[in-house]
Amino acid sequence: MMLSVADTGWDFRAAATDGLTHGIHPYPAKMVPQVAERLISEYGTDGGLLFDPYCGSGTSLLEANLAGMDAVGTDLNPLARLISRAKTTPLPIDAIDGLLSDFESYVFAPSSNGMDDASPNVLNRDYWFSSRVVDQLESIRGFVSGIDRPVLRDFARVAFSLVIRECSWTKKSEFKLVRMPAEQIARFEPDARYVMGQVMARNRRAMVEFGALLDDSFGATRVYSFNTVHGVPEGVVPPGTADLIVTSPPYGDSHTTVAYGQFSRLSNQWLGFADAKSLDSDLMGGRRRPACVSFGIDLIDSTLERIASVDAKRASDVASFFLDYSKSIANVSKVLRPSGTACYVVG
Repeated sequence: MMLSVADTGWDFRAAATDGLTHGIHPYPAKMVPQVAERLISEYGTDGGLLFDPYCGSGTSLLEANLAGMDAVGTDLNPLARLISRAKTTPLPIDAIDGLLSDFESYVFAPSSNGMDDASPNVLNRDYWFSSRVVDQLESIRGFVSGIDRPVLRDFARVAFSLVIRECSWTKKSEFKLVRMPAEQIARFEPDARYVMGQVMARNRRAMVEFGALLDDSFGATRVYSFNTVHGVPEGVVPPGTADLIVTSPPYGDSHTTVAYGQFSRLSNQWLGFADAKSLDSDLMGGRRRPACVSFGIDLIDSTLERIASVDAKRASDVASFFLDYSKSIANVSKVLRPSGTACYVVG
């Protein structure tokens, strides 16, 4: 009897996963870049098009570009789209150096008192930030908003988002919004201006590493906001035009599994993105439907019955997610060429 041998080539446990610009900003449940790289090398097409319908922070998009493929990604989370754009956009290092110099001159100037326009609507702001940090963040926001060049502004906004997270009273080990205990808050005295300078300098080094690999074959990325549950706009990815789909789909609704919305909420609010609080409801499975849905798949249907026998509400959450998921897959499949390949990375 012949025994099958496990392919251990997919185990990248010891690999560095934050090389190039992959590490410019954390994001929940990120795809391992080496997994995307291997899938693209096996199933991609030189000069072809990759589509990622749940692109998150853009891991597959960057790997596609490095392999000479153009890429299109979509995500409902504004922060995810921002990171994806910045991650896949090469920048001249002298332009970044000028930005760092301008920041140092601006933020430590005696006249640097923050924005003149209205502050962003950050819900429960004083619950998550000290008044000193709020003043510093306002000053940084003023600098970022004044950057004329959009690609440089995106670079700075990504750094600003991470500063917001690092200088808040949230537990950094959690993706959900959880406040530090009082004794830790009493000892927590970050300087947001210093952190911003450090993050931009670190991301500059990532951009240097990124730029060293660029050549004429580097692909282009476009990032959009639309819900694949409702379809894929033909003007974005026409039917039958994508050579490859590489994606790491959501593992469940954002309310109860990976907290994409909560992780991004403070950044989205400080950056002025609308409806940040409702993001979890807008994402796949975010709006609950009755649990009595039959998918015609024994494993799913029997599992839903078992869950419903214990917790009807939870069964409704699961059914709602899989209903949206099935609609999304049906819509995404239409953009793939007949000879193309779809790779859904789970686990």
